[in-house]
Amino acid sequence: MTDKADEISALLSPTVASMGLELLGIEYLPSPGGGAVLRLYIDVPASEQAVRHVGIEDCESVSREVSAQLDVADPITGNYTLEVSSPGLDRPLFGAAQFARFVGECAKVTLKLPQDGRRRLQGEILRVDGNAIVFGLDGSEFEIDAGNVDKAKLVPDWVALGLAPAQDKSGRDVRPGKRKKPAGKTPAAKNHPTNKTAAGGPLDAE
Repeated sequence: MTDKADEISALLSPTVASMGLELLGIEYLPSPGGGAVLRLYIDVPASEQAVRHVGIEDCESVSREVSAQLDVADPITGNYTLEVSSPGLDRPLFGAAQFARFVGECAKVTLKLPQDGRRRLQGEILRVDGNAIVFGLDGSEFEIDAGNVDKAKLVPDWVALGLAPAQDKSGRDVRPGKRKKPAGKTPAAKNHPTNKTAAGGPLDAE
């Protein structure tokens, strides 16, 4: 997250927690011409995810509460749009602790500063040690610092979820991290959109 996003996250996290929810992270997207976007990702606590999920009502309730708080604290100069959303299957990741929660899964990452000639990478999260996140990349390990992560999100295994075929039209394995071409006839690929829950509509605040 940016410094501004960190500041706003620290401000709003207690409010979201008081509603029985978790503020996963914030994206603050300023615009040179005005009309910035402040996007909040919320979820139920990990201990409750087996019994309930974030719904549209949760997003709307959080949107009302934090909008009022932002009006009072006024951490953003000028107009902006507030969006509140559930994380979805391709959930964004904020901080080392969230990466540690999904060890063994595939993630796509954009770095703030290039590392070994890379600004973007996609690979399996192997382990997390403090702020060091280690990925399996091109048959070797690739370590980055959590503080150098600009954006990150999970790459769902759509095949395992039953939402996509295992092969594309050319016969390549389309699962995350898999690119081998199997022998034999292959089915045609299909595209499936990702569904996310979001608040009913954007809110404008000063």
